[in-house]
Amino acid sequence: MSAKDVGIRAGLALLWLLHWLPLPALAALARGVGALLYRLAGSRRKVGLRNLALCFPDMPLAERKVLLRQHFQWLTQSLLDRAVLWWAPPARIRGLIQVEGDIGLAERVWREEGRATMWLCPHFVGLDVAGAAILLCQKQPGASIYQAQSHPLLDRLMKQGRLRFGNADIFPRQDSIKPLLRAIKVGHGFFNLPDMDFGMRDAAFVPFFGVPAATLLAPSRMSRMLNMVVQPVIAELLPNGRGWKVKFLPPLAHFPTKDAEADTLALNRFIEGEILKSPAQYLWVHKRFKTRPPGEPGLY
Repeated sequence: MSAKDVGIRAGLALLWLLHWLPLPALAALARGVGALLYRLAGSRRKVGLRNLALCFPDMPLAERKVLLRQHFQWLTQSLLDRAVLWWAPPARIRGLIQVEGDIGLAERVWREEGRATMWLCPHFVGLDVAGAAILLCQKQPGASIYQAQSHPLLDRLMKQGRLRFGNADIFPRQDSIKPLLRAIKVGHGFFNLPDMDFGMRDAAFVPFFGVPAATLLAPSRMSRMLNMVVQPVIAELLPNGRGWKVKFLPPLAHFPTKDAEADTLALNRFIEGEILKSPAQYLWVHKRFKTRPPGEPGLY
């Protein structure tokens, strides 16, 4: 067994032990560990500062650093919160989630109109909480795509954690999309993450905070092809471990249209508006602008 394998197993064992702690204790731990990670995770700190400089060029550097320190604490809390999401009793998790909005939309439109729902979930740090809320707090079955992890134990635990409440299927990103399409056609809601850079396959350069970003056209194209209702779902971690808030927002108006690129621009603008409400909880350490238009230099 390699040193890396031992380290991963030890880390997961520690994470399991943490699920016994109350959420305020995990939040206090996250503040300290997050401050330490901000100092130690140099490469991710540089990515985060670069993203903030691109998206908020008028913000002073000192303010961007404060914002990123807050982000590292929220990101750490989201990682520790997974201990609760993966291993705590469902009743405890339900008690920690505050649901706002029309959580029954997916079931209703399938029953009354025969239309499936696409849950659009941007990359806020509470993304896994949004998935848990969808499975625990509403009746319509769900489906999603996941990125396989390189370590088999971590991959198995992530899949088990995300599927432990049942009523869902997840499909590897590298496999055929056909099983996902079949699930949607029989009424599964699609938990879709629309705002990562996966290169130029099925994507276009669409402004994100004014910076051209390789952005998937799939939310527009798939929802139009399958006549889906598109409902944003935003998860928020509440301060001091008071729980999580998951907002099931009204369906996007005039979406989709025949113009997939215009739809994608509208979606990016919607995500920007949500980020401005809680900027420290957006995933700034992802290389959102990794892919560049032909001839442009890299940004990282």
